[in-house]
Amino acid sequence: MLQEVMHSKNQDTELTSNGYRLVTIEEVRRDPEVVALLHAANATMKALGYTEHGQRHAGLVGNIAQNVLEHLGYDQRTFQLANVAGYLHDIGNTIHRQNHALSGSLMAWSILKRMGMSPQECAMIMNAIGNHEEERGFATTAVAAAVIIGDKADVHRSRVQNASMEDFDIHDRVNYAAKRSFVRVTAENKVIALELEIDTYYAAVIEYFEIFLSRMTMMRQACEFLGCKYQLIINDTQFA
Repeated sequence: MLQEVMHSKNQDTELTSNGYRLVTIEEVRRDPEVVALLHAANATMKALGYTEHGQRHAGLVGNIAQNVLEHLGYDQRTFQLANVAGYLHDIGNTIHRQNHALSGSLMAWSILKRMGMSPQECAMIMNAIGNHEEERGFATTAVAAAVIIGDKADVHRSRVQNASMEDFDIHDRVNYAAKRSFVRVTAENKVIALELEIDTYYAAVIEYFEIFLSRMTMMRQACEFLGCKYQLIINDTQFA
């Protein structure tokens, strides 16, 4: 992913030799269109009774994706693109929950092309967004694999949007029970571990497996694509 770049004389940004902009995660985060779409996406998900899918989730997924590739020694631009893809991965929920990965990838193309990103980089981000759903996603690039890992690792009580515990469903209970979630990358041993601390007062560990088995399977495939072993550690006990 290394590219010949030059500094623009007219604006504080870097350009490729073909004149495309190296769009940064900071630009994406403050873009009014992106902000509006993430707000709308989360409002839709909240109305449907889902956990948080807004700027908090977007930022965390992007940061985890970047961290994974950075620790594994990928070049700077590749892990920067993973952060951008992670931040944009759920914007399709603005339109509809079903097939939101497909609609989100097309929406990202429009946004990033407007911002001056190269078609090659746009395509990589579109692929990552389009492959993050459990029903049909599959990692075929490092960026896609990193986004999958970041997305499936976000299990935490801060995601619960239901104000009343009496109305919690199993997804609310499991997320609320998760007091800590952390993705640990051990590059020397080629291991990517999801470490969870679950308060069993709110949800049994078995309930995590009930609703997240497909996510774990997808996360394992992503780790294997990156040449790493997947580990799941809950309350200091290794399950995978």
